[in-house]
Amino acid sequence: MRSPYPPLAGTPVRVLEPIASTKLQPPRGRRLMARDALQARMLEARRKRCVVVQGPAGSGKTSTLVAWRQALLSLDFDVAWLSLAAEDDELTRFFDCVLASLAEVDAALVGETARLLGRDSEESAVEHWVITLVQSIAARPRELVLMVDDLQHLEDPRIFQALQWLLDYAPPQLHLVLGSRSAVPLSLTRLRAQGALQEFDLRDLRFSAEESERFLREQLGNIAQRDAQLLHELTDGWIAGLQLFAVDLKAKQGAGFARVQVRDPQAFAAYFEREVLGHLAPDDLALLTRAAGCNRFCASLCAALTGQPHAVAHMAARLSHLDSESLFISQVRSHDRESWYRVHPLLREVLQARLAALPETERRALHGTAWRWFDAHGHIDEAVRHAVQAGDAQAAADLVEAIAPSLLARGALSQLAGLVHRLPAEQVRQRIGLRLLLANLQLYARNLDALEQGLREMEADLAAMDARQQYRLTLLRGGLALQRDDTNAVLAIQAALEAIPDDADAYALAGRGHVLAWMHMNRGEFARARAVLADSAARGVGLGRLLVGRCLEGMSYALEGRMTEAEHRLREALQEAESDPSVDVGVACVAAGLLSDTLYESNELEAAARLIEPRIELLERTSIPDAVVRALVVLAHAHWLGGRRLEGLATLERLEDYGSRQHLDRVLSHALLLRLRWHLRQGETPQAQDLLARLLALGERHVGGGRGAAGEIRGNVLRARVEMCLHWNDFGAALDLLRPAAAHAEATGRGRRAASLQLQIALAERGLGHADAARQHLLHALRLGHRLGLMRCLLDLSPDVPQVLQAALDQGALDPVLGFYAQRLLAAAQQTQQRALPLRPTAGDGSALDSISEREREVLALVAQAMPNKKIARVLGVTPHTVKWHLRKIYGKLGVAERDEAVARMRDLETRESPKAP
Repeated sequence: MRSPYPPLAGTPVRVLEPIASTKLQPPRGRRLMARDALQARMLEARRKRCVVVQGPAGSGKTSTLVAWRQALLSLDFDVAWLSLAAEDDELTRFFDCVLASLAEVDAALVGETARLLGRDSEESAVEHWVITLVQSIAARPRELVLMVDDLQHLEDPRIFQALQWLLDYAPPQLHLVLGSRSAVPLSLTRLRAQGALQEFDLRDLRFSAEESERFLREQLGNIAQRDAQLLHELTDGWIAGLQLFAVDLKAKQGAGFARVQVRDPQAFAAYFEREVLGHLAPDDLALLTRAAGCNRFCASLCAALTGQPHAVAHMAARLSHLDSESLFISQVRSHDRESWYRVHPLLREVLQARLAALPETERRALHGTAWRWFDAHGHIDEAVRHAVQAGDAQAAADLVEAIAPSLLARGALSQLAGLVHRLPAEQVRQRIGLRLLLANLQLYARNLDALEQGLREMEADLAAMDARQQYRLTLLRGGLALQRDDTNAVLAIQAALEAIPDDADAYALAGRGHVLAWMHMNRGEFARARAVLADSAARGVGLGRLLVGRCLEGMSYALEGRMTEAEHRLREALQEAESDPSVDVGVACVAAGLLSDTLYESNELEAAARLIEPRIELLERTSIPDAVVRALVVLAHAHWLGGRRLEGLATLERLEDYGSRQHLDRVLSHALLLRLRWHLRQGETPQAQDLLARLLALGERHVGGGRGAAGEIRGNVLRARVEMCLHWNDFGAALDLLRPAAAHAEATGRGRRAASLQLQIALAERGLGHADAARQHLLHALRLGHRLGLMRCLLDLSPDVPQVLQAALDQGALDPVLGFYAQRLLAAAQQTQQRALPLRPTAGDGSALDSISEREREVLALVAQAMPNKKIARVLGVTPHTVKWHLRKIYGKLGVAERDEAVARMRDLETRESPKAP
């Protein structure tokens, strides 16, 4: 069966170089002339939040920045460099460039942000990328300067919004330096007013008369003072003009120069054409003209472009000669073995005008040669760009499809997205393989509505697909169903998922295993789920996919109630995911969300909360619904049992909001059930009845929905009805509901659910006065719980559980093993009770101040500045919903009802606890 991603004939699949290393290094600076006055001013600005160097082409921006970079390095600053080009004007591509630049200084700075990159391009997600990066920089004490040159190539407003956030949220040790020909479209007014901005323009960059003369003497060896003064007047100190006259005088060996003003790019181009290009050797002119079509070039590339593929050594000598004799070609550092060069921007514009005058067939042939060279040398990004410019969109698409399996296997979907965005939209529409790739990217970014629309359109073209493409489409359907928590949708395509082609790649093998295993475990088929995962792992899937499989294996054990096995696998997966920067951040989030469930079950409430609370934002953005619902239920329980009732309710609100926004009824049912239980514990029966009505309506939508998500929703509805029956002491009705549910739980191997249902039966039998029946079901529940290592699922059922356990111990109804287990449960219940805090502090409670966390203090400090929730969210790197959540917690701890009261109460407490002045 033919692969939907075939390599080009005779061409091996290349390893993508995401960002050319020449972008990350400045031009070689050996010709830099000392400009002491300008550099002194720039050094004075070294601790400014932002420095802008703006001037037209040829005004010396880059050379000024290079000289400043050298000075900063000598002062022990870390300096990251980035040279931009037109192809970087795309959001994820720009971020890739920034992160690659910062990684040159310290790879640890960008690990977390790189894992998030490309997952979602909504405004809040982009802001989250920036904040994650800022937080990494803030945790590093060294001074860091990020120099971004040639900003004029960017137009995407989302990029400038991201840069604005980077400026707004920058820690004191981060300094952003921007070089641009045009005005920078950022809001700099506040920085200017704060004295945190330094701006340099053409007036600062122009040479003085003394500097012009010194520059000309350095280039020419000797020049009459009168001629130097005249050239300064003709150029008005414009550096490119001086460079041009110097090159001209060198070529004419001092024979003279045309006395015309050269003060702008237009005059430069006219003079260069007339006075300089005519004196170049024809071969050199042809070489530079062809090289101008590329952002960078080297000897072997130039040899190919000039039709002399075997004359690499000769070409290297010519480039070295041009570099030494001309001011318009300079060498650029890189990490590979090639010596890379680039042409001065003004000269390149002149040469590109010449290139544009060539016949179209010749221009396209040059770009065709360029893309083949870049492809053969592993620079796929540039190869795709040149293939498009060659008019060979089909070749560009072939390149993208050829590299896709490698990128998919590595989870490098942001890089893949950048390549797909380079292709003409028509080419993407025409190719099933590219449409499938686009669908993968939509799944990665959780753009589920667009994904579903694309899948419907592709299903109409099913007959045009080969077997592997049809399977890829099926796999995408499965991925969509998993994200939408629809086990029935996976069941409907189970046979197609199991019929995987013999030559399927690792990405398809892993995806198949994950989707099928998820469906099986949610249907209670745990051993079958693990068998599918083991089969995928045995076929050599990548590390990230392997760890996702391990997370799902852990989840299967947790659903079965085998918490020790679950914890072992999930801890292992989390540790490996966090230690390897190549693993997508979503893997660690899935592992953490599922692990929190096992920690909570073993009564490690605070450990579970510490694991989850810092990851809430990431969990919602990157994890599967199963991990999100478990994590938020655990966090809500941990807050509630710790006496932080408002925090617990706010967490449930968050879970309910997540379920409603994502249209996930199973998630919603968990939130409603837990809220109903808590209302009953508080004696708030009317509120609980309202929630029961909502749950019953939810269950009606899933009648006859079979096992899986629909079955779990119906199970939560049943549990809610049982809670209400026990609350009303209608023990007979509760038993009618519980007995078949318990039998079903045991028959399907759901040990944790079976143990809790058996304990509820014991409580109902006890309520009816059936002591023997109550004891038998209690023993059954304890045997299950002891075998599986359960705690919280039993203790959370009712406040009466400790009393029942103590009575069984007092009556000698338990054998030594179960007696020891019951004592452990009682100790856990007592520990939880002692850890609980008062619901609200009293007006004079000095512990209120201690209960306010560091993050809550940050929120209050921003509230005191009259910031709205949305602005606070941006500053802290969270969603507005999270800010509301923090405020609700603060109100509860301080015993107030609104923002101003909270600020006043906090100030009052701080004043009371401050030491008295002597």
